[in-house]
Amino acid sequence: MLEFAWPLAFAALPLPLLAAWLLPRARASAASALRLPHAGFVLPGTASANSVPRLRRLLAVLAWTSLVAAAARPQWLGEIEDVPRSGRDLLLAVDTSGSMGIQDMQLGNRAADRFSTVQAIATDFIERRHGDRVGLILFGSRAYLLTPLTFDLATVARQLDEATIGLAGRETAIGDALGLAVKRLLDRPENQRVVILLTDGVSNAGELDPRKATELAVASKVRVYTVGIGAESMAVDSLFGTQRYNPSAELDVSMLTEMAERTGGRFYRARDTAELAGIYHDIDRLEPVLGAAEALRPVAEIYTWPLSLALVLTVLAALLPDWRRIRGVAEPAR
Repeated sequence: MLEFAWPLAFAALPLPLLAAWLLPRARASAASALRLPHAGFVLPGTASANSVPRLRRLLAVLAWTSLVAAAARPQWLGEIEDVPRSGRDLLLAVDTSGSMGIQDMQLGNRAADRFSTVQAIATDFIERRHGDRVGLILFGSRAYLLTPLTFDLATVARQLDEATIGLAGRETAIGDALGLAVKRLLDRPENQRVVILLTDGVSNAGELDPRKATELAVASKVRVYTVGIGAESMAVDSLFGTQRYNPSAELDVSMLTEMAERTGGRFYRARDTAELAGIYHDIDRLEPVLGAAEALRPVAEIYTWPLSLALVLTVLAALLPDWRRIRGVAEPAR
């Protein structure tokens, strides 16, 4: 259905009539008068030269009406939709340090780096959090809030998909990432604050110690789920043949476990794609979408339609005298 957000704007419709009534009429210029040798002689076509054509008046009235209608903000109201609302606020903190580029994961039957795997699987997790307010933090040498908490899950997923390794630096500031997440959740309702922190290394940068950040999370009642990314065995070809080593040897499992357990969350180990996908399903189970659905009606702003119509009518009214003159030249003399 059609609705006007500011219907009082239609009170401006009679303004042109008031202006014509109150303002004095313009005086004809003597310099533009056409002097004729015989009194009472009228040149054909000049009797209404100073009058405004009726069609031009009509176009002006329609243009003004359209302009006022645009100012009244016409909106098209869609059908009522039930949208779940839980009030839960979830911040996803993703490591973008240089080590996230190690290709020790499998994605679609091909080798993939850790960050690409996180992007692919986390995007699906984000899009399924209907009813939650989700935000995105990227951290490396520093921690940055890329997307504030929002119900617009598509935007959060797109921002994660467009992120790159090294965007926040090549090192790992886990404490800064958690501290920033806690700060952004402080003004949100208690017991609805959740942080999912994904990393593949040990904290070796930043200004805030991870254990101090954990204390802040405990005091702020923020649950933290930590995820350690990376395989534990990887084959490398060398001059001495194929050798295997542990690419996740630097992963600080004890620190990540302590962060999660002290805040009421859990630590997960993601050695491959299947484990990472299972982690997100487990978090879905532990942090379900709560609360009844809220009835919302989508609103589409359509003020551009009457505004465009007003512009077109104004241009036509301005060009109308030229059409009359061309028509007068084209007509044969009688």
